[in-house]
Amino acid sequence: MNSTASTPRLRQLDRSHHLHPFTDLHDYAEKGGRIFSRAEHIYIYDSEGHRMLDGMSGLWCCNLGYSQERIMDAITHQLHQLPFYNNFFKCSNQPAVELAQALVEVTPPQFNHVFFTNSGSEANDTNLRLVQRYYDLLDRPGKKLIISRKNAYHGSTIAAGSLGGMSAMHKQTRGLDYVHHIEQPHWFEEGGDLSPDEFGIRVARQLEEKIDELGEDNVAAFIAEPVQGAGGVIIPPDSYWPEIKRICSQRDILFIADEVICGFGRTGRWFGSETYDLQPDLMTFAKAVTNGYIPLGGVMVSDKLTDVLLAGGGEFAHGLTYSGHPVACAAGLATLQVLREGGIIERAASEIAPHFQSRLRELEDHPIVGEVRGRGMFAAVELVRDKASRQRLAPESEAAIFCRDAANEGGLMVRQTGNAMIMAPPLVCNTAEIDDLVELLGRALDRTAAHYGIA
Repeated sequence: MNSTASTPRLRQLDRSHHLHPFTDLHDYAEKGGRIFSRAEHIYIYDSEGHRMLDGMSGLWCCNLGYSQERIMDAITHQLHQLPFYNNFFKCSNQPAVELAQALVEVTPPQFNHVFFTNSGSEANDTNLRLVQRYYDLLDRPGKKLIISRKNAYHGSTIAAGSLGGMSAMHKQTRGLDYVHHIEQPHWFEEGGDLSPDEFGIRVARQLEEKIDELGEDNVAAFIAEPVQGAGGVIIPPDSYWPEIKRICSQRDILFIADEVICGFGRTGRWFGSETYDLQPDLMTFAKAVTNGYIPLGGVMVSDKLTDVLLAGGGEFAHGLTYSGHPVACAAGLATLQVLREGGIIERAASEIAPHFQSRLRELEDHPIVGEVRGRGMFAAVELVRDKASRQRLAPESEAAIFCRDAANEGGLMVRQTGNAMIMAPPLVCNTAEIDDLVELLGRALDRTAAHYGIA
């Protein structure tokens, strides 16, 4: 640690002065949490020296783990060259220019322009500004409404939180009145007696029904994650995305793909939009673009929009002080170079992800596992008391919280969402490390089953 403060002292200061995101502030002020002090490869260490296998890649962002010297060197070099300058007033900087080109090279072919932000939340705010500017320039100012999905996560600013469908966030903040929501494609939770394909078609057609309800001339765009990450790694049925594509195309609705979690190799391709052949008009990115080492986000803007935006004239009245920050862009450029030159995405897709998914599915026989689902390098394990009825193990997600804590205590960092254990290990894992992850998760499941009296 870079401080002489003891762990008890750090925990006291943390409880006294630090307000944490998505946290019960009263509970944390009383009990506190772990202080992490270092990391290497795919492991994180707390201030008392306990090692944990990071099954969440930080927060879906450290796809390359914690020991990427090339990214660190790029950050350090850029700090010595140009630690900051803004991109307002007809100014730019070399890392921003080069990263823009590099992103165009790895994203789908309809994208030739990027707008940089500091986070996925800001990028989704930017999407709203771009969409409204686009339709204003087309002299169609009535197209302002946005359709999203329940249980989606698109960030936590007022605008991004409105786009998302997290009920807890909506209860605490009055959102934008021009954002509307349809159901999520979560077959295990909501599919009932329908087959996955039947359910996929039914829930996709809710988009068409919502467009009819609101009026096609009023609806601007549909926003969705290729796979809902924070909502519980919701893998849509195979029938879902082709129907969504048909509806957006036929109804003249822009499609925004939020790739903050799915992007940069998580689904087996560079982007989830490629995995599902989505062909979006706008694409949100953040997190893994710098391997999580420095905050950076942005929007890839398709030619369909830029042809209008560039021809329209007049100022695009939107910007951020740190948009295209030279240090963040240097980190992004180094991250893309590591991904491209190391064949990491390809190796993860062909070797590590199949092993990960195969090993996890061995847990389907566990008495409290109702479903194992996943794609590429992320997955979810649903906890149940009864497999046939999908009856939950305990109310209020209590059992999944217990299982998460048991996994953490056993040396595995995973996350609980609803009644599911979710995980997204780094792409740089090897098969032995995946085996360790599954073994540690299995032990946590055993402890959970015993705690709730399930043999």
